[in-house]
Amino acid sequence: MQTLQSPLLVLLLCCCLSGNLANRVYVHPFYLFAGENISCETLQDQTVKPLETLPVTPLDNIVLTPDSRDSSKLDAQRQNSTERKAVLAKLMNFLGLRIYDALSRKNSSNILLSPINTYGSLATLYLGASKKTANSFQLLLGLNRDTDREDCVSFVDGHKVLSTLQSFNSLVDDGPKDEITTQVWAFARKDAQLSEDFIQGTQDFSDTSFIRGVDFSKSQEAETLVNTFVEKTSNGKVKNVFKDLDPSSDLLFMSSFNFQGNWMTAFQPERTSLQEFHVDDTTTVMTPFMTSTGLYHYLNDKVRRCTVVKLSLSKRSHMLLVLPHEGVSLHDIESKLLTDVMSSWHQNLQEGLLELSLPKFSMSTVTDLRDLLANMNPVIETELLGSLAEFSQLSNIKPFTVNKAINKVLFEMSDKEAEPQDKKQEAGIPLKLSFNRPFFFSVAEGYFNSILILGKITNPTL
Repeated sequence: MQTLQSPLLVLLLCCCLSGNLANRVYVHPFYLFAGENISCETLQDQTVKPLETLPVTPLDNIVLTPDSRDSSKLDAQRQNSTERKAVLAKLMNFLGLRIYDALSRKNSSNILLSPINTYGSLATLYLGASKKTANSFQLLLGLNRDTDREDCVSFVDGHKVLSTLQSFNSLVDDGPKDEITTQVWAFARKDAQLSEDFIQGTQDFSDTSFIRGVDFSKSQEAETLVNTFVEKTSNGKVKNVFKDLDPSSDLLFMSSFNFQGNWMTAFQPERTSLQEFHVDDTTTVMTPFMTSTGLYHYLNDKVRRCTVVKLSLSKRSHMLLVLPHEGVSLHDIESKLLTDVMSSWHQNLQEGLLELSLPKFSMSTVTDLRDLLANMNPVIETELLGSLAEFSQLSNIKPFTVNKAINKVLFEMSDKEAEPQDKKQEAGIPLKLSFNRPFFFSVAEGYFNSILILGKITNPTL
C-alpha cells in the first residue's frame, strides 16, 4: 500500500518527532504503543485469536443510560508517559493537517474538523479490523513498525492510543473555562455480539458511550429510532445524523466532539457591533464583531503573506488565527499548512499592542469518515472502510461491515464576557487588525500542542 508509506511522509514524521523530543533517546512510535509481547503476524495466515464477544443491549428510547464502565481499566490505561503524549500529538497533528488539506481543496465554504476526533474514530475501528485492514489503519495512523516485512506485521495496542488521546482532552477540560465532551455511539444488527476489545475501545476514548442493538430490516423505523436515541443522549446537540439506512446494515458508528469555551481575554460588550465581512471580491455580509485592545502574541509572516494571532482560551488551551494579507487567497495559506510551519509560527510570535476585531462564530459539522478518507486518496478509503475492508475482529458474525462511520464536531464560544482581569492602560498606538475576510483557525491544548480543532471561516453568517 504505497500511498500510505511514501518516503516523504516518513521523513516529515521523523523531523517533527525528533524536533519535539530533543535531548531524549529516540523511541519509535510503534514501541511506545506496542503490547507487552511483540510478534510479527503473517497477513496471509487466517488463524486469529479466539474472539471474546459480549451481547448488545437492544435500543430503547426510554432507557438512555450510558454503558457501564470498569473504572479500574480506564485508570490503568490513562497512566500515560509524557513521551507517549508528545509523540502521539505529532502523529495526530500530521494526519489532521493532511486530511484538512484534502478537505479544503474541495471545499471553499466554512470547514470544521477535529483531528483528535478523527484519529480516535480510526483507532477505535482499528480494534475490530482483520490483520490486513488493521495494517492499513496502522500505516495511516503512523504507528507501523519499520522493520516489519511486507507480509508480516506487528500491531500496536489500540487501547494505549485511545487512552492517550483522551488524556489530551483531560488536560484542557479543567473547569469553567473550557468544556470538552466526547461521545461514541455504535448500533449493531440485533442478532450480533460485539468484541470486548471494540467495546472497551469506545470507552477508552469517550466520556460516555452507547452500544445498542437495532433491527435494521425495517429501515425507516430503525432510522427514526436511532436518530431519536442519539438526539436524546446528546442533550439535543446531535440531530438526524443517520440517513438512508440499508436494511442489511451490520454496524453504524459515530463519535461526537464538543468544544465549548470562553474567551480568557474579555471582548468588551460595548465594543461589539455589526461590521462588514468580505466573503469574496463581490460579496459582503454584515455580522457581529467583537473588539478588544490589549497585548497579544502575533506575527506578520511576510514569507507566507499572512498575519498570525494567538488567543488564550484558558490556562491550557489557545486559538491560533491566521489572516491572509490583503489580496492573498486563503487557499494559498492552507496549501502550506504543515506541522513545522505551525511550530515556526508559535516560536516566532512576539507580543504587541493590537486593536483586534473578530467576528462572533460558532460552528458544527457532520462528516462521513469515508468521505474524509476518499478526499485524501480513494485507495485509502477502499482499504480502510470500503469494499476491501474486513472487520473479522468486530463481531461473532462473519462477514461484518461498518456501514456508516460519522464524525460530529461542535465548536462553540460563549457570548458571556470572561472574568474581568486587572489591566493597566497600555501605552502606545495599537495596530488595528480586523478578521473581516476569510481566515483559518486552530484550537490546541498548550502543553503538547495537540490540535483539537482545525477550521476556516469564509462566511460567519452561515
